[in-house]
Amino acid sequence: MTRILVVEDDPDLGLALRVLLTRAGYEVAHADDGREALRLLFAERPGLLLLDIGLPGLDGWEVLERTRDMSDLPVLLLTARGAESDRVRGLRAGADDYLPKPFGNDELLARVEALLRRSAPARWAGDSFGGDGLRLVPERRSAVWQGHEARLSDIEYRLLQVLVRNRGRVITTDQLLDRVWDDPEGTGRERVKFAVLRLRRKLRQAAGDEAADPLEAVRGLGYRYRAPDGPGGGAAGGQGAEGP
Repeated sequence: MTRILVVEDDPDLGLALRVLLTRAGYEVAHADDGREALRLLFAERPGLLLLDIGLPGLDGWEVLERTRDMSDLPVLLLTARGAESDRVRGLRAGADDYLPKPFGNDELLARVEALLRRSAPARWAGDSFGGDGLRLVPERRSAVWQGHEARLSDIEYRLLQVLVRNRGRVITTDQLLDRVWDDPEGTGRERVKFAVLRLRRKLRQAAGDEAADPLEAVRGLGYRYRAPDGPGGGAAGGQGAEGP
C-alpha cells in the first residue's frame, strides 16, 4: 500500500485530505509545519508528497528544496497561489505537478494516481545508487564514495545530485545552470566547469585514487554520471575538452 505524506497547516483541509486518501486505499501521514514534514520524510519515506506552500516557519519552498536533496519521490504542490510565476517556480524547484486551491476530490485523486503510475519507486539519498559505491548524505551535504566520505559545498552537492538522478544521461551546461544555480538564462557557464573540476577532485581524493571518478565530461555537450567498471576503474575518465 502506497504511503502518502500530506503537509497542510489548515486543520480542516488536512483532515479532509487524510479521510479522502485513506478511503482511496492509501496510507497517510500528516504534518502541519515544515519541520515536522522533514522529520516524517526521514521516518516514513513516503511514496508521494502532497505539499502546501504556505506553511508556518519553514515554508513549502524550503521543504521542497530539502526534499529534493533527499529523494526523487513525486511531489504535488497544493496551494492557494495560482499565479503563473508560482507554478513555474514550483516546477523548476522540482515539483512534479501543481494543483491550485480550491480543487475537487476527483481531480486530486486523478493527479495522485497519474503521478504514482508514471513514477518509479522513489530513491532516497543515503541509499546506494546502483550498487556502484556512491551514497549521498543529505544531512551532512557530503558523498560517500568507495567507502570514504567527501565533504562538499552546497553547490557541489546539488551538482552531484542532479547528475546522479540522471545516471547515464548527458546533462548540458545550460541545464546544470538552471537546476543547480537557478540560472535559466545560461550566464556564467564557466562556473559549471570549475565546480565540476572541484567535485571530481574531491571524489578522487576521498577514494585515494586519481582514476576513481564517476563523472564524465562529454565534449561540446555537458556532463554525466557513469559508475566505474570496477573498484578503482576509470570508465568515467573524462575524454571531453572540459575534463580535468
